[in-house]
Amino acid sequence: MFKLFKNLTKKDIFYIFVCFLLIFFQVWIELKLPDYMSSITRLVQTEGSEMTEILKQGAYMLVCAGGSLLLAIVIGYLAAGIASRFSRSLREKIFRKVESFSTSEIKKFSTSSLLTRTTNDVTQVEMLIGMGLQMMAKAPVMAVMAILKILNKGVEWSVLTACCVAILLITVAILMIVVLPRFEKVQKTIDKINGVTRENLTGIRVIRAFNAEKFQKNRFEKVNNILTNMQLFNQRCFAIMMPMMNIVMHGLILGIYIIGAVLINEANMIDKINLFSNMVVFSSYGMQVIMSFLMLAMIFMMWPRAQISAKRINEVLDEELSIVEGNFDKVTSEVGTVEFRNVSFKYPDADDYLLKDISFRAEQGETVAFIGSTGSGKSSLVNLIPRFYDATDGEVLVDGVNVIDYTTKALNNKIGYISQKAVMFTGTVKENVAYGDNGKSKPTLEEIKEAIEVAQGKDFVEKMDKKYDSHIARGGTNISGGQKQRLSIARAIAKKPEIFIFDDSFSALDYKTDAILRKELKKHTKNATSLIVAQRIGTIINADKILVLDKGECVGVGTHKELLENCEVYKEIALSQLSEEELNNA
Repeated sequence: MFKLFKNLTKKDIFYIFVCFLLIFFQVWIELKLPDYMSSITRLVQTEGSEMTEILKQGAYMLVCAGGSLLLAIVIGYLAAGIASRFSRSLREKIFRKVESFSTSEIKKFSTSSLLTRTTNDVTQVEMLIGMGLQMMAKAPVMAVMAILKILNKGVEWSVLTACCVAILLITVAILMIVVLPRFEKVQKTIDKINGVTRENLTGIRVIRAFNAEKFQKNRFEKVNNILTNMQLFNQRCFAIMMPMMNIVMHGLILGIYIIGAVLINEANMIDKINLFSNMVVFSSYGMQVIMSFLMLAMIFMMWPRAQISAKRINEVLDEELSIVEGNFDKVTSEVGTVEFRNVSFKYPDADDYLLKDISFRAEQGETVAFIGSTGSGKSSLVNLIPRFYDATDGEVLVDGVNVIDYTTKALNNKIGYISQKAVMFTGTVKENVAYGDNGKSKPTLEEIKEAIEVAQGKDFVEKMDKKYDSHIARGGTNISGGQKQRLSIARAIAKKPEIFIFDDSFSALDYKTDAILRKELKKHTKNATSLIVAQRIGTIINADKILVLDKGECVGVGTHKELLENCEVYKEIALSQLSEEELNNA
């Protein structure tokens, strides 16, 4: 928890100091009220007392009450500002940290868990700071000052107050022992609810197509019931606090008056007035002591959940990155080259290598394709270039420099990446194509139109209601898979990179569109290097170089015609898709 407080700014630390001073002053004012009440009690019972004196003491009480109210408002305002600024800073730090995660770190935490940690967990810490700053500082100050005030007012009353405080503390301790272990389970269950809900929303079409609504409902209800039962148990435990507080508070008042009645009954007339005055004062101060310990109890109830949330947040912030950014961002002598030198790769915690001893070089302007059966490592190979993962052995070089030496920004500015699954963001067509930073100026509207035309998306975009300003829903759910792929390709073209990476990015296109797009793309990007992962022979048939992968090994390198002659794996793939006559005429 305390590690997170390092995120407080100097301004907020100053405001915390101001809050402490104001709280101290507020407590001092509140504890003056019983003194004025005692004075009024004496004045009323003393013959010859003037009404003006009584009214004067009453006016002091009003001033103290008004001052306490005003200070409470100021303290609450400052505390709310500190808590909200802290949570904003914390959310930003988590977001930026997650942005620096590689794919392996994302998988380690899971998307739903990262969402919970960025929202719910931060809110728990924010609540502790917002409420705790007021109560955590006020409670001990009030308790100490009130106890000092009542020490000389009566041993019997002091013992009674101590017993009441002990009962409260024992109750809180028992609650913490019972409830604390369940708080971490609650946060993990919230992760699961987020996960199930997210799956349900993203896979809604498949769920409906397979009539799996009941199955999904049962999955959600199962997790939801677990969370509900945990929360019910926790809240029922905490529900004990309110009746216990009332019993202790009213019991204390009743006990003070019973003890006072006995003492006053046995005292002489002069002592009776002092005892009665002390009893009135003690009942007020005793309540202040109980309230201060009650505030501490509330903090103790909030602290464990906030502590667990802070631990989960720190797990994200302290996560060691598997991919560390380099510092190279200078102009290179080579342009558009990609080279693999004896590269082998296995996923973190995996026993077997997915890629084994891969070597090749792509020169500027060349088209290099990768083909192989499912699971042969094609996508994993190209994912090593933008450093979604780092090679386990060997080197991956871009423009003659090892990718691990580049700054993330410098490396990504050289690459136009089109993922296997086309990704669309909420916004317009224009905003989706001009998305991101390419290290240069943003593409103009004409450049965006040109990129869409090259990607064979002009026809469907210009048929949309607002054309290039038409709305794209989150995930591109309002356009087809082929349209999403073409806009993704247009996004990469508009970036004008040195190297294009097409990770099976033509799979949703028909053969005619695929052929036209590749032809136009070759014209438009003749100076750029293209790396293409494909399943279809037709997509890569004209590539300058084709690498055939089989079980993570490169079993063939060459042109289409060369591989037909000397690579059995490639020939099998080709014959499974095209006839021998079509292959010979290609």
